Amino acid sequence: MRRTTRTVRTAVTMASLLTALATLSACTDAGSSSGKAGGHKETLVLGMSQDIQGWDPTSQPSYQGWAASAVYDNLLRCDAEGKPTPGAAKSWTFKPDNTGATVHLRPGTKFTDGTPVDAKAVKTSIDYIKTHGGGAARFAGMEVSTPDKLTAVISLKEPNPLLATRLCDVRMASPTYLAGGKTNKEPVGSGPYTLDKKATTNGSVYAFVKNDKYWDAKSFPYKKLQIKVITSETAAINALKTDQIDGSLITQATYGQAKSAGLKIQSKVNGVARLLLTDHQGKKIPALGNRDVRRAMNMVFDKKAMAKNLYRGLAEPTAQIFLKGSPAYLDGLKDPNPYNVNAAKALMRKAGYAKGFTLEIPFMQGQNLEPLMPVVKQQLGLLNIKVKQKNLSGPNAITELLSGKYPVPMWMLGAVSESKIDIADCVLPDGIWNVMHQKDPKVDQLWKKIRTQGPEESTEDQQAINRYVVDQAWFVPMAATRTFYAYSPKISVRPTTDPSGLHPMLWDFK
Repeated sequence: MRRTTRTVRTAVTMASLLTALATLSACTDAGSSSGKAGGHKETLVLGMSQDIQGWDPTSQPSYQGWAASAVYDNLLRCDAEGKPTPGAAKSWTFKPDNTGATVHLRPGTKFTDGTPVDAKAVKTSIDYIKTHGGGAARFAGMEVSTPDKLTAVISLKEPNPLLATRLCDVRMASPTYLAGGKTNKEPVGSGPYTLDKKATTNGSVYAFVKNDKYWDAKSFPYKKLQIKVITSETAAINALKTDQIDGSLITQATYGQAKSAGLKIQSKVNGVARLLLTDHQGKKIPALGNRDVRRAMNMVFDKKAMAKNLYRGLAEPTAQIFLKGSPAYLDGLKDPNPYNVNAAKALMRKAGYAKGFTLEIPFMQGQNLEPLMPVVKQQLGLLNIKVKQKNLSGPNAITELLSGKYPVPMWMLGAVSESKIDIADCVLPDGIWNVMHQKDPKVDQLWKKIRTQGPEESTEDQQAINRYVVDQAWFVPMAATRTFYAYSPKISVRPTTDPSGLHPMLWDFK
C-alpha cells in the first residue's frame, strides 16, 4: 500500500503517542491500599480497579463481578465452555427446539432475609430482569410458570439458541427485596457469602463473611472475603508485592513488573477492543448512516502499531469482532479498510462530511479502556470528528451506557466458545450492545436459520453475518486483547472457568 510522506509522518506520530501512553499508564498516582491481608487460610483479599455499581442484581457486570458472585447465586452456572452446571437449580432439562427449559430447585435453601429460594423466586427474578437494567432485552418474551414450589418452567415464543447462557445470567434475589424498591442499599441473595456491613466502607473496602449454609460451601474455602477498590494499577501491583491483596487484574503496562516480582499470572484472549457504530442507519447521527464514513473511521487506526505499542505486543491487530477459534471467525480475512489516513479523508469528502461531526462516546473507569480513549480522540480528529468523552459512574452507569443515548460505545467484547453470543449481543436488533436496535433484513434472515440449527450447522451462516458486518463497517475493531490476572504464589487459583475468559471466578480461588 502506497503512502504519502504526510501519512508516514502520521503513523510515526501515532506510534510515539501510543508508546508514551503505555508508559504513562504504568505511572499514574491514584488511590492506594493499606494494611496486611488476613491469614491466607482465613481471608481472601482481592483488588478491584473500579467501584461496585450498586447492589441491584441487574446492574452487576461480569467484569470484576466478584462482589455479586459473593452475595448472589446464579440460577445456573456456565463453565469455561459455556455449558450449564448446577447453581440455585440442582437439575434442568431443555427443549430440543430451544424454546424452553424446566429447572428444579433444592429444598430448604433460603435468602438472607429468610424467604425460600423456590420457583416463585425464579419467576420473580426473571420478571424483574425483563424490566430492569441494561440486559432486559435478553429476556424479552421469556415467561415462567410454577407447577410446584421447586419447579419452574421457562417458555419462549421463538427459539433461542442462547437460552442456557441467558439462564446463567440470572442472579437470584429475594422477591421481597426486589419488590421493596431499595435494591442498591444492600444485597439480599443466597450466595456463598453475606455482606459484612460493619466492616465495609463504600467505595473503598467491601467485606463478606462465609455463608456456611450455602449449598456449595465446600467450593469456597475462605471464611472471609475482602474486596478493595484500587483504581491505580501501580498501587495494585505494590499491594500485591506487599501481601496487602492476594490478586488483581493488571494490564500490559505492568505485566513485566508482575513477572519480575514473582507473581503468578493467568492470561487469556478475551475480546476485541472496538467502537460499535450502532447508528448505521444514521437516525441520530446522520453521518454514521453513510458506509464511506464508517469505512473512513476504520482506516485512521494503525492496528499493527496499536497492538505493538499500546498493548506492548500482547495483542493482535484484527479487522473483525469475532475471536479466533470461534465459529464466526474468518481465517485469512484481509482487512478491507487498511490504515490509510489520506484515503480515509477522501472517503469523508466523497460522503460530504469533510468538515466532520461531533461524536459523544461514553466511558467507564476500570474497564482497561483508559489508554485507548486518547488514541480514539486523536485519530478520529484527523477526520474532523470531534470526540467528547462522557464519563459514566454510579449504579445507573451500565443502564445509561446501553440506553441508546450514546450510539457509539467503546468496549472490549468477545466470546471464544460461542460466537452466537457476540451476534446476539452486538449484531441483532435487540442485542444489548446494539444500543440503537436498528433492524437489518440480511441479519434477520441469517439469524432465523441459526436459531434452530445445531453448533456445526450454524457455522456457515455465522460467518456470513461476519462477512456482512465487516463489509458494512458496523464496527471499528482494533485489537484482539488479553486479560492478565496477577496473584500471590501463596494462594491457589485454578484456570478460569469464566465463559467470557475475563478473569478467575470467585469459585476458582482455592
